[in-house]
Amino acid sequence: METRDPTLNDQTVGERIRKRRNDLEISQPELAEQIGVTYQQLQKYENGKNRISAGRLYDIAKVLKTSIAYFYEGLDPLHSAVRRGGAAEEGDDFVGLGDSQLVELVMAFRQIRDASARTSILSMVKKQAKAAGKTAAPPKSRKK
Repeated sequence: METRDPTLNDQTVGERIRKRRNDLEISQPELAEQIGVTYQQLQKYENGKNRISAGRLYDIAKVLKTSIAYFYEGLDPLHSAVRRGGAAEEGDDFVGLGDSQLVELVMAFRQIRDASARTSILSMVKKQAKAAGKTAAPPKSRKK
């Protein structure tokens, strides 16, 4: 069974919210009020006990005068993409992310330190994907 329990990434995002809030000298009750939650709920976000929705994180970033990317900087993208039971696997775009070849590709790519080599490889992969997309069936439309 899949779980929606907070992950290490959720805890890291919570820690960064707390750090940014403290850097700006904003209290928990002040931030909570500005984003429309109780300070107890904000505590749960900061402690990594509750997951934060995308919309709520957007609101937090706006109040804390930062980008959403700030909360994710340095997090391991492979861990986020292939972890079991998280929200990442729920979308159609993530079907097959557990594929061992994808994991091998990402791990190998991350080891390349030469920026121009990485750019060249990325360009080649995008060209291959685009060429494959021309012959593939159109993607399923998403329900709204």
